[in-house]
Amino acid sequence: MPTTKTKTRARTKNLPKKSSPAGKRKPGLAGELTQPGSNSRQAKYVLRLYVSGSTLKSARAVQNIKRICEQHLKNRYDLEVIDIYQQPNLARDEQIVAVPTLVKRLPLPLRRLIGDLSNLKKVLFGLDLDAEIIAGGRRKKVG
Repeated sequence: MPTTKTKTRARTKNLPKKSSPAGKRKPGLAGELTQPGSNSRQAKYVLRLYVSGSTLKSARAVQNIKRICEQHLKNRYDLEVIDIYQQPNLARDEQIVAVPTLVKRLPLPLRRLIGDLSNLKKVLFGLDLDAEIIAGGRRKKVG
Protein backbone atom coordinates (compact mmCIF):
# COMPACT_ATOMS: atom_id res chain seq x y z
CA MET A 1 0.00 0.00 0.00
CA PRO A 2 1.38 3.42 -0.85
CA THR A 3 2.04 5.79 2.02
CA THR A 4 0.98 9.38 1.91
CA LYS A 5 2.69 12.24 3.59
CA THR A 6 0.69 15.06 4.96
CA LYS A 7 2.00 18.49 5.63
CA THR A 8 0.92 20.23 8.74
CA ARG A 9 1.18 23.91 9.31
CA ALA A 10 1.14 25.63 12.61
CA ARG A 11 -1.70 28.05 12.63
CA THR A 12 -1.11 31.41 14.15
CA LYS A 13 -3.76 33.91 14.89
CA ASN A 14 -3.28 37.41 13.61
CA LEU A 15 -2.95 39.08 16.97
CA PRO A 16 -2.67 42.84 17.12
CA LYS A 17 0.81 44.08 17.96
CA LYS A 18 1.25 45.47 21.40
CA SER A 19 2.48 49.01 21.44
CA SER A 20 2.83 51.75 23.93
CA PRO A 21 0.45 54.71 23.81
CA ALA A 22 1.36 57.24 21.13
CA GLY A 23 4.02 59.69 22.18
CA LYS A 24 5.07 57.83 25.31
CA ARG A 25 8.33 55.94 25.55
CA LYS A 26 9.81 53.78 28.19
CA PRO A 27 12.75 55.40 29.99
CA GLY A 28 16.16 54.51 28.64
CA LEU A 29 15.21 54.00 25.01
CA ALA A 30 17.46 55.36 22.29
CA GLY A 31 16.62 58.89 21.28
CA GLU A 32 15.14 59.76 24.66
CA LEU A 33 18.06 61.62 26.14
CA THR A 34 16.01 64.78 26.31
CA GLN A 35 12.54 65.93 25.52
CA PRO A 36 11.68 69.39 24.21
CA GLY A 37 11.32 71.78 27.10
CA SER A 38 13.34 69.58 29.44
CA ASN A 39 15.93 71.03 31.76
CA SER A 40 19.21 71.32 29.84
CA ARG A 41 21.15 71.11 33.13
CA GLN A 42 20.59 67.33 33.16
CA ALA A 43 20.65 66.68 29.42
CA LYS A 44 23.38 64.61 27.80
CA TYR A 45 25.16 66.55 25.06
CA VAL A 46 26.21 64.75 21.88
CA LEU A 47 28.81 66.82 20.04
CA ARG A 48 30.82 66.28 16.85
CA LEU A 49 33.77 68.47 15.99
CA TYR A 50 34.87 68.34 12.35
CA VAL A 51 38.51 69.37 11.84
CA SER A 52 40.96 69.44 8.95
CA GLY A 53 44.07 67.51 9.91
CA SER A 54 46.45 69.09 12.39
CA THR A 55 46.06 72.73 11.39
CA LEU A 56 46.47 75.42 14.01
CA LYS A 57 42.78 76.37 13.92
CA SER A 58 41.69 72.75 14.26
CA ALA A 59 44.05 72.13 17.18
CA ARG A 60 42.79 75.28 18.90
CA ALA A 61 39.17 74.22 18.37
CA VAL A 62 39.82 70.78 19.90
CA GLN A 63 41.55 72.34 22.89
CA ASN A 64 38.81 74.96 23.40
CA ILE A 65 35.86 72.58 23.17
CA LYS A 66 37.47 70.07 25.54
CA ARG A 67 38.06 72.83 28.09
CA ILE A 68 34.50 74.17 27.73
CA CYS A 69 32.99 70.70 28.06
CA GLU A 70 34.99 69.91 31.18
CA GLN A 71 34.07 73.22 32.81
CA HIS A 72 30.39 73.41 31.86
CA LEU A 73 29.27 69.86 30.94
CA LYS A 74 31.21 67.71 33.38
CA ASN A 75 30.21 64.03 32.79
CA ARG A 76 27.26 65.08 30.59
CA TYR A 77 28.76 65.01 27.11
CA ASP A 78 30.02 62.78 24.33
CA LEU A 79 32.54 64.51 22.07
CA GLU A 80 33.65 62.97 18.80
CA VAL A 81 36.47 64.65 16.85
CA ILE A 82 36.34 63.82 13.15
CA ASP A 83 39.17 64.60 10.74
CA ILE A 84 37.57 65.30 7.36
CA TYR A 85 40.72 64.10 5.57
CA GLN A 86 40.45 60.67 7.17
CA GLN A 87 36.64 60.38 7.04
CA PRO A 88 35.39 62.57 4.19
CA ASN A 89 32.13 60.62 3.89
CA LEU A 90 31.02 61.74 7.37
CA ALA A 91 31.66 65.38 6.49
CA ARG A 92 29.78 64.96 3.22
CA ASP A 93 26.81 63.30 4.94
CA GLU A 94 26.68 66.09 7.53
CA GLN A 95 27.10 68.73 4.77
CA ILE A 96 30.14 70.33 6.40
CA VAL A 97 31.36 73.23 4.24
CA ALA A 98 33.82 74.88 6.63
CA VAL A 99 36.17 73.60 9.32
CA PRO A 100 36.45 73.51 12.22
CA THR A 101 32.70 73.00 12.74
CA LEU A 102 31.07 71.87 15.96
CA VAL A 103 27.72 70.10 15.55
CA LYS A 104 25.49 69.83 18.62
CA ARG A 105 23.26 66.86 17.84
CA LEU A 106 21.60 66.52 21.26
CA PRO A 107 19.84 68.06 23.07
CA LEU A 108 17.69 69.42 20.30
CA PRO A 109 17.67 71.74 18.41
CA LEU A 110 20.65 70.76 16.26
CA ARG A 111 23.19 73.57 16.12
CA ARG A 112 26.40 74.26 14.17
CA LEU A 113 29.22 76.49 15.35
CA ILE A 114 32.00 77.37 12.93
CA GLY A 115 35.48 78.51 13.93
CA ASP A 116 38.07 77.78 16.59
CA LEU A 117 35.51 78.14 19.42
CA SER A 118 37.63 80.74 21.22
CA ASN A 119 34.70 83.08 21.95
CA LEU A 120 33.34 81.50 25.12
CA LYS A 121 30.19 83.62 25.21
CA LYS A 122 29.18 82.61 21.67
CA VAL A 123 29.97 78.93 22.25
CA LEU A 124 27.92 78.83 25.46
CA PHE A 125 25.06 80.57 23.65
CA GLY A 126 25.29 78.07 20.77
CA LEU A 127 25.19 75.16 23.22
CA ASP A 128 22.25 76.72 25.12
CA LEU A 129 24.40 77.00 28.24
CA ASP A 130 24.36 80.77 28.68
CA ALA A 131 21.01 80.76 30.52
CA GLU A 132 22.20 77.88 32.70
CA ILE A 133 25.00 79.95 34.18
CA ILE A 134 22.65 82.74 35.23
CA ALA A 135 19.81 80.39 36.33
CA GLY A 136 22.17 78.22 38.31
CA GLY A 137 23.16 81.14 40.49
CA ARG A 138 26.72 80.93 39.29
CA ARG A 139 26.80 84.27 37.60
CA LYS A 140 30.20 84.25 35.96
CA LYS A 141 31.81 86.62 33.58
CA VAL A 142 31.76 84.74 30.28
CA GLY A 143 33.48 86.82 27.72
